[in-house]
Amino acid sequence: MGADDKLLVTVILRHDQSKNLDEIMGYLKETGFYREFPPEGCELVSWVVAMSYGFIIHLRLEPSALRNLNRYIEQKAWGAFRYEVYPSYDFEPIARKFKEE
Repeated sequence: MGADDKLLVTVILRHDQSKNLDEIMGYLKETGFYREFPPEGCELVSWVVAMSYGFIIHLRLEPSALRNLNRYIEQKAWGAFRYEVYPSYDFEPIARKFKEE
């Protein structure tokens, strides 16, 4: 399977605002979230902080690794974040082509 066969996935982790930062960090340390991220089969493309929101993370993975990603989030991030996952793709090359035309 080539690189073109991999999915680009956007993961949005929204902070649980019923908890303070110390509580969130303690929970993530307890579950090993940071130590073990990204889960097996996932390649980290980007990870940014959206202030007062949480994390926006892009991962590249083969379709067979999607279940592993879901289980990882359920086991290690629930309780600190609410999450959303979206299949996505890199639009930059397309936008560049439109600009050149």
